[in-house]
Amino acid sequence: MKSSLTPLGSKADKDTVRRHNLSLVLRAVRDEGETGEATRAGVSARVGLTRAAVSSLVEQLLDSGFVTESGKTFSGQAGRPGTALKVARTGPAGLGVEVNIDYVSVCVVDLAGTGRVRQTEHLDNRGAPPEEVLARAAGIVARALDSAREQDLYPVGAALALPGLVSGGSVRQAPNLGWNQVAAEELFAQALAGLRPGPALPVRSENEANLAALAELWFGGLDAVRSFLYLTGEIGVGGALVLDGELLRGAHGFAGEIGHVVVDPAGPECRCGSRGCLEQYAGQSALLRAAGIDEAAGGAAGVMELERRAQAGDPVALAAVADAGRMLGQVLSGAVNLFDPDAVVLGGIYRGLMPWLSPPADAELTGRVVSGLWSRGSGRLRASSVAGDAARGAAALVVQDVLADPVAHARPAPADV
Repeated sequence: MKSSLTPLGSKADKDTVRRHNLSLVLRAVRDEGETGEATRAGVSARVGLTRAAVSSLVEQLLDSGFVTESGKTFSGQAGRPGTALKVARTGPAGLGVEVNIDYVSVCVVDLAGTGRVRQTEHLDNRGAPPEEVLARAAGIVARALDSAREQDLYPVGAALALPGLVSGGSVRQAPNLGWNQVAAEELFAQALAGLRPGPALPVRSENEANLAALAELWFGGLDAVRSFLYLTGEIGVGGALVLDGELLRGAHGFAGEIGHVVVDPAGPECRCGSRGCLEQYAGQSALLRAAGIDEAAGGAAGVMELERRAQAGDPVALAAVADAGRMLGQVLSGAVNLFDPDAVVLGGIYRGLMPWLSPPADAELTGRVVSGLWSRGSGRLRASSVAGDAARGAAALVVQDVLADPVAHARPAPADV
């Protein structure tokens, strides 16, 4: 019987090592470029490979269009070792698609993580058939792909950011959308294929709060913070936990559903089937209702009106936000006691409401976190950055695949004419 083991030193083994090293070098060029200029010498020191090996790998990345070089570095050394390297602004890119209750947002990012295309449409997706919602999303994506093509970017995959329990390409449950057991990846791929000729775009999916948390980790203003609890407020309330730079997904991928932590078992009925969930007290609908603002005016418009009234000192609006802040603080304190993160980051509608939401939430955390490490005004409760959104996180997730294996994502050869 023939052995299935790959002998050491075989061509396959050498190819695997080279692909791994290409990934190391490409990541190093990207990372060095974020803080200064990347050079072959700098990359060699960073990844621990010889200058000759790095030069060979850089040449392959240049030929494949993943990296560009220009001029002399500040060192003034002449010749190739002194040229500055950067990840290319054209070529492979990531596509992120956030499908939420009242909008769809599409983002294309390049290898540096820079947002290059953004298209958002406000749509009421509640109660609409999943096929219809995902077909709308595919239509927005098709237009975004046209814009990307004009910039010589070609997304190599798409990631869907979805509000609910997401696993194995399907949405097990998304209460606010009314989805149950929806094969979201398959439906989206079919809709996109009907609009876009050519090879099918690989599609993956993830919970939207998870992807917003990753965007905050990769692009936000967290500095040295690597362990944090992320909470996003929209019509629903989503959560995600990042520990030491890694997303905690749980055994089945459903970790972080903090919006459905029960605050009062006898409270209002929730769309998830339970009663008294946090979402019923601190979600967008609950906030607007408590502030006396008509939701029919539109979600974004309603939230802007809530912020305006709070800014003007309206007592009803201030009471509504303060009550939501207290509820958030109570639930968050339990999560902080359980997981001990360095910070709690509030995104979505909470970002703009932080001046009024933060004090009562911070007071609850200060009084309830048993370690005694939490104190009011410590900065551990903070607003998300503008960069921390789910669509960008989804797009960046695709870019991570490119950085992990550049060979698998090289520019396709042009079709014969």
